Amino acid sequence: MLDLTYEAPKPKVIAGAKHDWELVIGMEVHAQVASRAKLFSGASTQFGAEPNSNVAFVDAAMPGMLPVINEFCVEQAVRTGLGLKAAINLKSAFDRKNYFYPDNPQGYQISQLYEPIVGEGEVLVDMEPGVARKVRIERIHIEQDAGKSIHDMDPNMSFVDLNRTGVALMEIVSRPDIRGPEEAAAYMLKLRQILRYLGTCDGNMQNGNLRADVNVSVCRPGQYEKYMETQDFAHLGTRCEIKNMNSMRFIQQAIDYEARRQIRILENGGTVDQETRGFDPDTGETRSQRSKEEAHDYRYFPCPDLLPLEIEQAWVDDIAASLPELPDEKKARFMADYGLTEYDASVLTAETDAAAFFEEVAKGRDGKLAANWIINELFGRLKKEDHDITESPVSPAQLGGIIDLIASDVISGKIAKDLFEIVYTEGGDPARIVDERGMKQVTDTGAIETALDEIIAANPAQVEKAKVNPKLAGWFVGQVMKATGGKANPKAVNELVQARLGL
Repeated sequence: MLDLTYEAPKPKVIAGAKHDWELVIGMEVHAQVASRAKLFSGASTQFGAEPNSNVAFVDAAMPGMLPVINEFCVEQAVRTGLGLKAAINLKSAFDRKNYFYPDNPQGYQISQLYEPIVGEGEVLVDMEPGVARKVRIERIHIEQDAGKSIHDMDPNMSFVDLNRTGVALMEIVSRPDIRGPEEAAAYMLKLRQILRYLGTCDGNMQNGNLRADVNVSVCRPGQYEKYMETQDFAHLGTRCEIKNMNSMRFIQQAIDYEARRQIRILENGGTVDQETRGFDPDTGETRSQRSKEEAHDYRYFPCPDLLPLEIEQAWVDDIAASLPELPDEKKARFMADYGLTEYDASVLTAETDAAAFFEEVAKGRDGKLAANWIINELFGRLKKEDHDITESPVSPAQLGGIIDLIASDVISGKIAKDLFEIVYTEGGDPARIVDERGMKQVTDTGAIETALDEIIAANPAQVEKAKVNPKLAGWFVGQVMKATGGKANPKAVNELVQARLGL
């Protein structure tokens, strides 16, 4: 395991005109379950399909149609709970959340208010090397998504697309443990990473497959500690919920603006209204949408169409046994097995594809050298071209071949960079390219000595300067490398220069 220091949440303190204030943040993350079928029907969940083409009769609320639970969606929720070290409730139940909206044809949403499938868990949020903070998970429940209203296709009408109706969501509810905008973004990033490792959500925020409702309130210093002692939310101030955030950057901007808005109200003697707000990325401001509903406003009651959901412990144990290696464990193993720094291990385990690429390159090779080439050369080039590791034109075998040529002194580091560029743009086997293009470094000391002797003979004044100031010997190294077209072995050149100059 990683040698981590766990810190208590450190609040971001904002200085108001009259007082200092602290932020308190809780998040409700909606993660679309990675499943080919919806929660209560066999309709496809394919993104980007023609409007209203992925709609079963039950999704459209046709009379007499009854929901049938998708077992795989339940399994994905259990898998997520286990990945977050959460309690799995062997008995849970579905409730109806009643509200009217055009993209909700049933007039209610089937959710889990009273008996969720997953109980308390935790997420370890990486704040800096060696330091993590625990954000408590209160619950995870599964529910069906609503459809989509479209208002910009006609000046006089709105349209409704029900393709998303009934798609399975996991709502992951945190405790109000997050104390600043940066920590909120880091929590969202870590949660997304875990879900992608588990394979329970693809984490595509652009498509809305992962989005967050962010609850923000402010309180005076010392009030949060009172809340922790009493669990009385009154100490935390009135919260406002910012809906449907699907960008780490926007989450930070929205929290910062909303906190300052609430502080201005309170310091002017006003009262913060509990409400739902939206974030406008163009102005960087939150705007009121509606007053915040409480549970009783939705008239929750048990769903009469679905029996309580009962699962067996043996089934949960089987799922637990099939869990993949998760990010924190993989990072610890990379540090132990390959001698990587925590930073390098964090970069390489950020995505499962990157971690797999690294392990294939590093197999039987110097892990640190493999990490350097992947992070600095390959990732740098891919980022410049806005590509990810799955689009890399350089395969693990090709990059491993380049590293093998470096390790065997066939090529120097400088030549390796030229070779990498050729492989990246043209492809091919690195060893064959080196042979065909005469890229092998010069290791024949006789050839290097000849070049060095000519340079020394032509530059007697520089020789005297180097003898007075040995740092100037680097000039001779550079001249030899230039004379040999960069192919001379740098180590051999350095040793010969030192010997010839008597340094």
